[in-house]
Amino acid sequence: MSSEILMSLYIFMLAVFLGYQLISKVPALLHTPLMSFTNSISGISLVASLVAAGADYGQTATILGCVAVTCAMMNVVGGFLITDRMLKMFRKKTGAGQEEAN
Repeated sequence: MSSEILMSLYIFMLAVFLGYQLISKVPALLHTPLMSFTNSISGISLVASLVAAGADYGQTATILGCVAVTCAMMNVVGGFLITDRMLKMFRKKTGAGQEEAN
């Protein structure tokens, strides 16, 4: 293996380890802001994958760009659905005898 591949593999393994350590230490109260932040990062990766899919770099790059667009969109939509569901847990529920304030 070349030194470039080994260095890239080392960086990837380090990023996976650090990412796991950081996410596992986040308290439950901070999950919603963290999810919103990851949604913004997914949006950035979506723009980059659209550029890769639309640019004329060859058929392989276009196919991989389309796969990246699909994965990024699923991540963004899923993240927003989860964030919305988590935020609904913190809303006050109105009882049968109470009226909603407008």
